Amino acid sequence: MKFTAQQIAEILEGDVVGNPNVEVSKLSKIEEGFEGALTFLANPKYTPHIYSTKASIAIVNKTFKPEHDIQTTLIKVDDAYLAFSKILEFYNSVKLNKLGIENPSYISESSSYGENIYIGAFSYISDNVVLGDNVKIFPNVYIGDNVVIGDNTIVFSGAKIYAECIIGKNCIVNSGCIIGADGFGYAPNEEGGYNKVPQTGNVIIEDFVDIGAATTIDRATLGSTIIRKGVKLDNQIQIAHNVEIGENTVIAAQTGVAGSTKIGKNCQIGGQVGIAGHITIGNNVRVQAQSGIGRNVQDNETLQGSPAIKLNDYNKAYVHFKNLPNIVKNINDLQKINGNS
Repeated sequence: MKFTAQQIAEILEGDVVGNPNVEVSKLSKIEEGFEGALTFLANPKYTPHIYSTKASIAIVNKTFKPEHDIQTTLIKVDDAYLAFSKILEFYNSVKLNKLGIENPSYISESSSYGENIYIGAFSYISDNVVLGDNVKIFPNVYIGDNVVIGDNTIVFSGAKIYAECIIGKNCIVNSGCIIGADGFGYAPNEEGGYNKVPQTGNVIIEDFVDIGAATTIDRATLGSTIIRKGVKLDNQIQIAHNVEIGENTVIAAQTGVAGSTKIGKNCQIGGQVGIAGHITIGNNVRVQAQSGIGRNVQDNETLQGSPAIKLNDYNKAYVHFKNLPNIVKNINDLQKINGNS
């Protein structure tokens, strides 16, 4: 699909400097621009590229004043980065604007769906499923019995949503996600083995949650595993049974959260963090990558290390840790001097 500079300017409430009729159909970085592409300039470090880029249209700040001739048509806006993000969102919505039910796919007669639905080929929709308006189910998705998915949610290819789970509005479930698999619950028996504890709960995902590819969220043993409104989960994260994650918390890739742990609102958790079970992490907590959390954490703490300690304490300790060989040598030298005195 092609758009003119004038059309884009109207979407962004910007001003065209150059040819308002020039058309674009692709997006590009400014240093890799080509004819027919739209790009942007927000970081001053990339300013030299505005004079050499081959992109047909560039979004720039209104404060930008060229020092040399520019061949590219400009669209001037208040905030170029924010404007380009808006275009990316618009571009993505157009790209994903699929409608209809493809064959072969299976939809149980007891299930229902709203308007402007898309169900891709080879998808399986089980009994009593409820899909809201504008829901998009891409090919090869499995949706179990009694699942509810709210309006405007997208489930990408290969995702699996087990029975009884509830997903809110405006969510994104990426490829390979598994929502509602059994939690890791086993009880030791007298023979030295383990008996499986039935996992009878579900997963509840509230509105505006994004879940990265190959992330797994286990169903509760009893009750619900809950992902609150606005949470963003990266790829390859493990969320165990009965975990609760508070509103607008973000978690980076390869983090694991053990069972029954509660994480507060507005937390930022780095990649490869390990979080033990049955603990509580407060609001506004920041955890650096590869940290290990094995205790309750108060509001507003910033942690690093394994086991994690306060970031300032970690940084102070690390200065000495790097010098540990010299410190040990100095102690040994002092002991020798004291021994000879």
